Amino acid sequence: MIVMKFGGTSVGGADEIRNVAEIVKSNLVRKPVVVVSAVKKITDRLIELANLAKEGNGNEVFSAIKNVHHGILEELRLEKNLLDNDFNELQKAVKSVNGKMPDAKTLDLFQSFGERMSSKIVAAQLSKSGMEAQAFNAFDLGLITTSDFGNAEPLEEAFSNLDNRIKKMKFIPVITGFIGKTREGEITTLGRGGSDYTAGIVGAAINASEIQIWTDVDGIMSADPKIIENARTLTQVSFAEASEIAYFGAKVLHPKTIIPAMEKNIPVRVLNTFNPKGNGTLILNEVEKTKQTVKAITSKRNITLIHVNSKRMLGAYGFLARLFDVFYKYKQSVDVVSTSEVSVSMTTDNSKNVEDIASDLKGIADVKISKNKAVICVVGEGMRNTPGVSGRTFSVLGKNKINIEMISQGASEINITFVVDGKDAENAVK
Repeated sequence: MIVMKFGGTSVGGADEIRNVAEIVKSNLVRKPVVVVSAVKKITDRLIELANLAKEGNGNEVFSAIKNVHHGILEELRLEKNLLDNDFNELQKAVKSVNGKMPDAKTLDLFQSFGERMSSKIVAAQLSKSGMEAQAFNAFDLGLITTSDFGNAEPLEEAFSNLDNRIKKMKFIPVITGFIGKTREGEITTLGRGGSDYTAGIVGAAINASEIQIWTDVDGIMSADPKIIENARTLTQVSFAEASEIAYFGAKVLHPKTIIPAMEKNIPVRVLNTFNPKGNGTLILNEVEKTKQTVKAITSKRNITLIHVNSKRMLGAYGFLARLFDVFYKYKQSVDVVSTSEVSVSMTTDNSKNVEDIASDLKGIADVKISKNKAVICVVGEGMRNTPGVSGRTFSVLGKNKINIEMISQGASEINITFVVDGKDAENAVK
């Protein structure tokens, strides 16, 4: 069995969904399990609808969402009433907001309708194309999650639930990406880009022979092609390389996707829906050794740099624990860390709660916050055994008068990560 996940651009309209049906049909011999995202831009419209519902102003957006889906149904010549129950339920959700600011739980409910509707359309098109297919909400197949609304994680039982249900099916299941349910039956989401994560979870659960992520580019690139014109598609990358590339800027793949696959040693292949004959990028636990030292250079913008300085750190134990407890309190993740005897520098990819974090930290240290920074990441397994990569990296930045504000290199030695001012990000990558 293989898992085939199709993103929002891949199911963005009638032509795209016809194309998806053809791709699935060409893989029937491999017993495909299909996972889908919402139709392109619909998740954003659903969030907008939830926020407008507070003021009772959501009618126009509701109609727009309805028109997009009905337009696709009409063009595909599918039953127009296919999504009636979903629209009725969405209408009830709008009314239930009732003047209140939507919380994370309410936003998860609203967002869930994107995948719930796209899965029905894709399943109907597969059936019309001569395949036996059926749409399923992932939670109805047992994808039970934590109650961290907006960023839920699967519970251990979810894997056996999915395995037991899917393995018995004699038809193609078309499963909603992105969404799950708590044990109490409340709808959750796995975070933006979570449909990729769903594919990883399903793939690990059924022990798939391969997990395919179908998107709108030819695979993982050596750099952002918008910045580097001659960026190339990488044929193979290791799970470790893919994790760094995905986390630090490449939007082809959700960073968490590969965790379940890595644990089960399941290959992940990134492919282009609009170029289905392309080889894409294959992600494996171990890749063939090449002469290539560096595989990719990525960048992540709008970063906040937090610098903490305290003489109390000197020779003291427990200081870092106290420091990171503050981040835990505000549920703020840290991306990059660099330490010395009396200071710690950290980056976070959003500025939410940063002022509160700084206020709490001032009780134990001096704190400086710098916004609008960028993280640049140089990635490659070959760096592990090649001296001089750091020297070459920082020499070329120095020659181009790009100031480096923080440097971090992990013990794995497959990446060098550094922080520059946001205005220098593009030039640094070049």
